[in-house]
Amino acid sequence: MVAVVVGGQDLRKPARVVLETLAVAACYYASGRLGLLRELVVEGAVVTPIWPPTGVAVACLLLLGLRCWPGIALGAFFVILSLTSLTPSVLGILAGNTAAPVVGYLLLRRAGFRTDLARLRDGLALVFLGAFTAMLISSTTGAGVLVATGQLEWAGFWPVWLAWWVGDAMGVLLVTPVLLLLARVRRPLPLSRWKEALGLAVVACCLLPVAARSSVSLLYLVYPLLIWTALRFQLAGSMLCALFASVMATVAATDHVGPFERLNRVEVMLKLQTFNGAMALTALILSAVITEQIHTRRSVERACQELVEVLGHLTAGDAADGRGRSEEAASGRQQED
Repeated sequence: MVAVVVGGQDLRKPARVVLETLAVAACYYASGRLGLLRELVVEGAVVTPIWPPTGVAVACLLLLGLRCWPGIALGAFFVILSLTSLTPSVLGILAGNTAAPVVGYLLLRRAGFRTDLARLRDGLALVFLGAFTAMLISSTTGAGVLVATGQLEWAGFWPVWLAWWVGDAMGVLLVTPVLLLLARVRRPLPLSRWKEALGLAVVACCLLPVAARSSVSLLYLVYPLLIWTALRFQLAGSMLCALFASVMATVAATDHVGPFERLNRVEVMLKLQTFNGAMALTALILSAVITEQIHTRRSVERACQELVEVLGHLTAGDAADGRGRSEEAASGRQQED
């Protein structure tokens, strides 16, 4: 009986790893196809303002560990094949797209990153290690392979490299926090909070599409909404708001409407990514600071409550000792009488 149980466990473990690998690959591929719905062509190379698969890959690594990297490689392989035929350059791009999130995960783990993003240091680590530093690998490898294989002129290396790097970094900054939060959802909000959340969602759905497509530059209106959501709902509210605002701005940019109407492709990319980057940094760091302050306040409140309880016990003990001494003195006087 024991042998049967052990054998069943041994069979279930490889099966679970295979299912996790396929699930990660499917999520990577689906997010890649979603990202390609809005693409820009820079120096003949197809790039996306936001590349969600990098965010999916980093989140999967943080939640599942290094064992899911084959799923990332498999998903990246099928995404690349959907854009081009199988050539030697595909292997180089595949290696870069797989190595970048893996290196980002290793850097975050070495920095003591916590997936709840409750500390300011976690937000800064995700920005500067997981996004800005690690995504240098995929952008440098991708643009370098295109130049080495003659698909891109050397003069176009830096524009493609910059667009590639920013798109991958935005994927980590905007998608990874949302997925980490979704993985930690355990209980629904109280009814009163749901009403406020619904009100915020209605305001965002009405305001952000108009701001993104208006000929008058109204994109700055997202920041009061971002601050509101960060103050009331911390990371969950601010990152969902930032992600929606980024999607609306990306749609407007690729349609060349609103504040992106009279700009060329390079100017569109610079303006869009400046907006996306500033908004993502604001949402991530502001919500991390607010969450850290809330946790600090709760810790102080708990410490004060424990101190009150200790003082209560000490006071009760002193009162009991006083009563005991009074009773001893009274009994002593009675004996003398």
